[in-house]
Amino acid sequence: MLGIMKQKVTAATIIGQSLQRFRPAVSAARSYATASKEMTVRDALNSALDEEMSADPTVFLMGEEVGEYQGAYKISKGLLEKYGPERVIDTPITEAGFAGIGVGAAYHGLRPVIEFMTFNFSMQAIDHIINSAAKSNYMSAGQINVPIVFRGPNGAAAGVGAQHSQCYAAWYGSCPGLKVLAPYSSEDARGLLKAAIRDPDPVVFLENELLYGESFPVSAEVLDSSFCLPIGKAKIEREGKDVTITAFSKMVGYALQVSLALFIAAISDAVINLRSIRPLDRPTINASVRKTNRLVTVEEGLPQHGVGAEICMSVIEESFAYLDAPVERIAGADVPMPYAATLERIAVPQVEDIVRAAKRACYRSVPMAAAA
Repeated sequence: MLGIMKQKVTAATIIGQSLQRFRPAVSAARSYATASKEMTVRDALNSALDEEMSADPTVFLMGEEVGEYQGAYKISKGLLEKYGPERVIDTPITEAGFAGIGVGAAYHGLRPVIEFMTFNFSMQAIDHIINSAAKSNYMSAGQINVPIVFRGPNGAAAGVGAQHSQCYAAWYGSCPGLKVLAPYSSEDARGLLKAAIRDPDPVVFLENELLYGESFPVSAEVLDSSFCLPIGKAKIEREGKDVTITAFSKMVGYALQVSLALFIAAISDAVINLRSIRPLDRPTINASVRKTNRLVTVEEGLPQHGVGAEICMSVIEESFAYLDAPVERIAGADVPMPYAATLERIAVPQVEDIVRAAKRACYRSVPMAAAA
């Protein structure tokens, strides 16, 4: 009995020490050097829109319920009252119509922000996004710029079925002429939306419905009206030496949650928040892989032709000699999203999936082939 008690005390002591060492890492991952307050992703998007509309009279917002209802997710709260119906325009349920009007307005020097109630509805407008917005600069030999932002919630929410749960990062990320951004935190949302609105090219801005109400620490720098993040640059959320984990949007939060389980397994993980899907920050990804020698990619979207597949190929092309283990790819199940809650959970990546993949990459568990 005494031996058992000593074992329990020793285990508890080890876990306690691990937790004490782990807490600063969590704090660092979720804070900034001069963090002064917290802000929700919803408020970050709202403030970015407000400030850009105030600074540039050519910026306007258009979409379903963006005005009188103040946005389906309240992103445009207060903007109609402040800027009026000429710059905050409620539209009928006709994505093809108002997306096309937006592209035409961008041709003439305005800066439209087109809100889709969900990016699943952007399929009604995809001809304007791909064939008009994305290709006009190239087809006009650089004479026509199309400074337009298409924004709205992307990916799975909860219980909305197959037609309303798709991730469009890989869809739009495969199209030359578009820039594709996917924010995670309030800093991301605020800085990237400002960058998107100011950019001379069409930007697809993929938000996440489940992140709108999440709060993140923001610094005085982030709150400054001149704050803007560079397009095409990833953020290293956490440094590590054993395995690199890449993720974007909501999956960044999941990737950050695996650290305690990996720390107990003596695995130091680096987490990269992609932020930008196109252009993709290949140098940052490859530099991390050359340091850790292992890679796990995480995304909500479908595996075939996905963002993770592109990252894998980039690492194979540029850093193959540095890999000490096969690349692990975590993605949504290759099926239409189930409606049943139990099946829906299985169909999207979970924290435990990332933990298992990281352990496999570091040879701390039985490989999938051997366990099958």
